[in-house]
Order: sequence, then C-alpha cells, then structure tokens
Amino acid sequence: MRLLWLLFPLLLSGQEDFISHYEYGEMLYANPRGVSCSQCHGKVGEGTTIVEYRDIHGLETLKGSDIRQDTLASMIHAVNSYHKVMPRYYLTDEEVKAIYDYLHVKNEKYLEHCRDSNTSKK
Repeated sequence: MRLLWLLFPLLLSGQEDFISHYEYGEMLYANPRGVSCSQCHGKVGEGTTIVEYRDIHGLETLKGSDIRQDTLASMIHAVNSYHKVMPRYYLTDEEVKAIYDYLHVKNEKYLEHCRDSNTSKK
C-alpha cells in the first residue's frame, strides 16, 4: 500500500492527451461543425472549385480561397465573421489555431518554397 502512494504522483504526471494537437487540427479541418473545410478549401487548404453555373453573364465559378498562407489572425477573423457563402462555425481561437497549425504542417514544403521565392525576389 505504501508503494502505491509512492507511485501515485508518477501516474498523475504520466497522462497523455487523448489525441495530439495535429490530430485535433486534422479532425476540426475535416468536420468542424458538420461542414468540412476541405469541401471548399481543398485537402490541404489550396482552394477548390465549389460549383460552376451559368447565368446571364455566362459561365460563373464559385471557388473556395487558398488559405495556406493565411495568418492565424486572418483565419480567426474569417471563421468568426459572416460571409456570403462560408458558414459561420463558432470555433474558439484554440480550435482555429489547431487548424492553422495542422495546415502549416501539411503544407510545410509549399510554405518553404513560398518563403524562398519571396526572399529571392528582394
């Protein structure tokens, strides 16, 4: 019994999260509140065509924006604002940060290439 009391603090400090921060961001991106971000913003945030239609102006295309280079602040603002097409998700800042971090891991090579391109232009 005495040994159990000595090991008890170790048991408390050894707890791990149920899912990682990356997995949490991946889960939220896939289905934050019933509508997947990827349906409009693509598998890794690159943007995708939502629908093409014809009206009096001819062929029109509705596209989801490329969010791979968005800042965390702009993502938080976008998710918590009203848009003509995008639903309002009511995500917390921590949930948006998890999505933001997930996208940055998924797009690490793309973002590195963009940074290299911007520095070579200067």
